[in-house]
Amino acid sequence: MSLCRTFNLSAEDLLYKWEAINFNSQGSFRIFTPASVTELKAHLHSEQAKAFASRQGAVSRNFGIKGRGGFRGLLKNATTAPTKLDETTTLSQVIFRGPRMDELSRKSRYYRYMYEQVLERSEVLDDRIDCFAELVQRHYRIDELGDPFCVTTEAVTVVGRIVLDAEAASSGIKINESSLVLESSRMMGSGVRVPIRLTSETKLRGSIKGTTGLSFFPGAIVALRGRNGGGGFFSVDEILTLPLFQTPSPPPSDPSASFSMYIACGPFTADSDLHYKPWSQLFQNLKSTKPAVVLLIGPFVDAEHPQIMAGDMGKTPSEIFERHFQETLRDFLLQSPGSMVLLVPSVRDLISDHVVFPQCELRLFGTDSRIHCLPNPCRFSLNGVSFGVTSVDVLFHLRKEEYFKRLQEVDPSVSDLAPASDAMSNLARNLLQQRSFYPIFPVPLEMSHEVNLDVTHSEGLKLGTEDECAPDVLVLPSRLKQFSKAVDNSVVINPSFVHKGFYAKLSYAGQASGIPRDRVDVEISKIA
Repeated sequence: MSLCRTFNLSAEDLLYKWEAINFNSQGSFRIFTPASVTELKAHLHSEQAKAFASRQGAVSRNFGIKGRGGFRGLLKNATTAPTKLDETTTLSQVIFRGPRMDELSRKSRYYRYMYEQVLERSEVLDDRIDCFAELVQRHYRIDELGDPFCVTTEAVTVVGRIVLDAEAASSGIKINESSLVLESSRMMGSGVRVPIRLTSETKLRGSIKGTTGLSFFPGAIVALRGRNGGGGFFSVDEILTLPLFQTPSPPPSDPSASFSMYIACGPFTADSDLHYKPWSQLFQNLKSTKPAVVLLIGPFVDAEHPQIMAGDMGKTPSEIFERHFQETLRDFLLQSPGSMVLLVPSVRDLISDHVVFPQCELRLFGTDSRIHCLPNPCRFSLNGVSFGVTSVDVLFHLRKEEYFKRLQEVDPSVSDLAPASDAMSNLARNLLQQRSFYPIFPVPLEMSHEVNLDVTHSEGLKLGTEDECAPDVLVLPSRLKQFSKAVDNSVVINPSFVHKGFYAKLSYAGQASGIPRDRVDVEISKIA
């Protein structure tokens, strides 16, 4: 049944295909087994690729493939079997590289939650401080880092995590200059918490020229230079900007690397009903424009929808998803066989049994190689353009929690990068500097129902390692006003939500110069 749906065949046609394979293989697959299914699927893929090649003119118009070189690349991709790990090439001209899908990697994402131990949590939190300490020490060529609790007469450099003092935390007060506390790791300061004091003379060192200040929020890792004079606090002379990600190398100009993409985030239906009218309207647009890639971000069946919370559903969550997403997406891929669909879940999804963050991928859609179910958050690439995506509204959480301190620059780095000159860019830069999809800790009390954070699995929240570049495109859906902005070397997109009538259209120009950020064009569109 899955093969019939994927390749748009009747049962009788599938039988004829099977008999043809038996004839050509001299009966070696006459018994229908799992191995036979694999052989049949490969045969159907091959036939589909040949049919696809015969429609070269139509494909060129739909996907912007110019000249024979681009189509040769497409044929090469079409005849390449998907690998077992992280690369998939389909009939699309887009090469997808995503999270590893081998059994061990999947098992690590399907972890058991509610089994956290205090020691494990503390070790993970300590490791994060120690990793940044090594990064800061190398970047600023510091011989030795200090302990903020030790009384010194000379200035020392310390690295730690910003936390709220106990009194402010218990009263629900938002972080401010008078409530800043620095927590060290056990290796660098025995895990002691020390209040920090900023003054009118505190400077910001190493930032991009034009940066006006720095954000503080619970969980932020900071590098400070100053001294503990014995007054029970650490006086800050300078704040050292955390090192930025590496600058990506400009990819070669290649017209066949261009692609179009739609980005849409749930909820996909209005609060007043479960008819999914906004999604239906967007789907009609998809069928007419046939973008090469469709990125859909949950929630798909929202646990916080008023009718669902009231139990007024009429159908099970699985039936709702099947009706409004599985059937429609199969219909879309039948009409646009060269496209691919990427699905990222939400912790509010009723169709997911893994409601913690980081969250494993949905286990749906069977074996269709054009549909990729990805974890939340995730990083992947399309034709060499790297993406970072999460469905958690981290921008709103940061906006609620941050305290922005204006500071005077010292020794700023002269760069072609534009400084974060507005609130939204500054929020996105916090993620890039902290190298995390969710750098806040602990989760704000009033937002705890939105993020069931599993600290011991924070490895899955990393935006990138020291040796990696930042995502070329960072997708951060939020209830804040929709936008698309260049922040450092990344394009940051808030596509808003489909039930509010918005989505994003992205196009990548392969035949161009500069880093990927300079070749990406994004338009926030209104659903007609």
